Amino acid sequence: MRSRPVVTIDGPSGAGKTTVSKRLAEAAGMVRVDTGAMYRAVALAARRAGVPWDDAVRLGGLARELDLSFQGAAGAPRVFLSGEDVSDAIRSPEISMGASAVSAHGPVREALVAKQREMAREGGVVLEGRDTGTVVFPDAEAKFFLDAAAAVRAQRRYLEISPAGGQSFEEVLRDVLRRDVQDSTREHSPLRVADGAVYIDSTTMTVDEVVREMMRRLPGVPR
Repeated sequence: MRSRPVVTIDGPSGAGKTTVSKRLAEAAGMVRVDTGAMYRAVALAARRAGVPWDDAVRLGGLARELDLSFQGAAGAPRVFLSGEDVSDAIRSPEISMGASAVSAHGPVREALVAKQREMAREGGVVLEGRDTGTVVFPDAEAKFFLDAAAAVRAQRRYLEISPAGGQSFEEVLRDVLRRDVQDSTREHSPLRVADGAVYIDSTTMTVDEVVREMMRRLPGVPR
């Protein structure tokens, strides 16, 4: 029995999981674990090591040995890979697509799910990703699926990476739609709404409204 709840937030790219999970963790006094950042870190480490993103066996070994940590503020920790702050490097469009590719491999998912469960085993944690409520913590005390219209999600991603990313809105929208297909049709842990999860469509909602709705549904957390 956990003394504090585990909260999971799943959803597609650009739904607002990162922003919302940061704000929710801060409001609830919890630690945030960005599971998507872990897959991005695997993609980055693989690129640097010359490991192809379709080599499941080597990627699995790399994921098991990954020296990965979250350091800093509980709501918005920085991501460190072998002691290097890679928080910005893992957010490039190339690594975003790489994260989707490596996350399709069973050995990678098994390695990172084990790390995620260890990080959150005592509770008091907000996890965000694509399978946190379906695979990592199906027994989480609070589960959410955060979604939004594809065009809105692409616009958010475009504003996040522009102008440094060098992509047009149309290119970002194509990437979002392509990643939706990859994430929802992969063999291992496809993106779907977890049993018992609260579905929230953030298309016309502000971040404050989403966070308030989630806070209203958290068990054992002072409002």
